[in-house]
Amino acid sequence: MKIRRISEELKQKYGQKIYKLSLSAGCTCPNRDGTLGYGGCTFCSEGGSGDFASHPASIREQIAEARKRIDPKLPASLAMEDRRFIAYFQSFTNTYGNTARLEPIFSEAASQPEIVGLSIGTRPDCLEEDKISMLKRLNERKPVWIELGLQTIHEVTAQRIHRGYSLPVFEDAYYRLKQAGIPVIVHVILGLPGETEEMMLQTIRYLASLDPHPDGVKLQLLHILKGTRLADEYLACPFPLLEMEEYCRLVVKCLKILPEDIVIHRLTGDGPKKLLLAPLWSADKKRVLNTLNRFIEEA
Repeated sequence: MKIRRISEELKQKYGQKIYKLSLSAGCTCPNRDGTLGYGGCTFCSEGGSGDFASHPASIREQIAEARKRIDPKLPASLAMEDRRFIAYFQSFTNTYGNTARLEPIFSEAASQPEIVGLSIGTRPDCLEEDKISMLKRLNERKPVWIELGLQTIHEVTAQRIHRGYSLPVFEDAYYRLKQAGIPVIVHVILGLPGETEEMMLQTIRYLASLDPHPDGVKLQLLHILKGTRLADEYLACPFPLLEMEEYCRLVVKCLKILPEDIVIHRLTGDGPKKLLLAPLWSADKKRVLNTLNRFIEEA
């Protein structure tokens, strides 16, 4: 089975492997600061999914710090000034707060010559019209895509994981972003507590039915991380978790449902090993990816 992978798309466009630099816009989340609730979604760690991000004072400093981890991975033959990256605003909700504060932060990232685009993670309930207008302005300077954490279409699960918004809120933000010409990448978590395989596939079918289609999809294995409310729930009353081959078979089923024009941005994920409580097999990233690729090739 042939799929469109973001790594291959970017390499074809820019002539080199493009890495993401995990940055912080200094945002919190309405699901953490008391606006909607405290503690965030039950699966979310204290770092707000940005456990690998660096947090020096300025965006320029953050880029320099993040490059210290990435540059050694790049071929020595590729000159430092020719290397290109995506500015990835991952931690918490990066369109939450004052637009007048956020726009200069994103603009600073866009102005750096090594940055070819911005990837901004956020919630659909934090995309007011002034935020959409800001993103549209940014997108006219350098490519910008928005990563929306849908996770599931099922309200019973959304309430259990304390997501804090309903599906119509996602749909409203999604279509307003698309109308503004801003690419949208949708996150889905496979293996959420209480969900059957059919429920997970219903979420994928929903994404496939959206018109226009999402520009990309991230498939994420549920990780149970220490210090989260989900970890407390799991330790108190363990619920079934996906085994590695079970997860790989499920990913293949998802890929067969998704239209070919949707770019796959992630097939799994790796939580910080120091925080990972379960499933422990996911910590062996190389083995997981090799198994996934084998299942995809054989499909």
